[in-house]
Amino acid sequence: MDLRIQRSVVSHLRNRPQVVEIGPFVAGLDPDTTSPYLNYASPVPGAPITEADVTALIGAFRSAGRKPRFEYVCSSAPELEELLLAAGFTIEARHQYLICTPASLTACPVPEGLRLVEPGTDPDRAAMAAAVGEAFGEDWATDADVARIRRGQDRGGIALAAFTDGGECAGGGQAGPPQDRLSEVGGIGVREPFRKRGLAAAITAEVVHRMFARGLEIAWLEAGGDDSWRVYERVGFVPAGHRLYISLG
Repeated sequence: MDLRIQRSVVSHLRNRPQVVEIGPFVAGLDPDTTSPYLNYASPVPGAPITEADVTALIGAFRSAGRKPRFEYVCSSAPELEELLLAAGFTIEARHQYLICTPASLTACPVPEGLRLVEPGTDPDRAAMAAAVGEAFGEDWATDADVARIRRGQDRGGIALAAFTDGGECAGGGQAGPPQDRLSEVGGIGVREPFRKRGLAAAITAEVVHRMFARGLEIAWLEAGGDDSWRVYERVGFVPAGHRLYISLG
């Protein structure tokens, strides 16, 4: 499973707006933002890695005006961490990732007074981006954020927003475009007034259900804390491996 997840990460990066491939590394960059969460590299599973490869990758990030950063499944490149630490990188986090299959998925009811829809217009995408951004304490309602959601949908990904009967957006979530019949679920966010009602679980479950209805086999994600971990376990996700987040200041 680790190698399959890592291959899907690399495939995803190769579809980013700007792609840099150096030796065993694939970097996906976004010209619209310097956010390190949208500009990072990952290793091709099984490819040999040298100190020179790391140096070249650092240079490519510096030339692009981006912070050198990696996200990857630890077991897919066991020698990489030591090379990165020797180059001055600092570990940001080491997280477990979780997976869900059609057999483990559990339906979760949508709270009364809310409906889940895939936004089909830019105003609805903007409302969703603003709501999820608010949930994470960020401003995610720029034109670039809206365009990013639209691109994901156009390539087969799923965006799902929760609206009240009055048209107010309560939150949302996404699944990335499919790679090797897998998709990463992310950005599950619910605004404060709508929390503690099961909405995050309902959004997650419906995003995954729609993925599986399109023929995908595995959904995967990472939990940001104990509360989200409990939500995802309720939906049917189980721990499957570890990923490393590491960057150079």
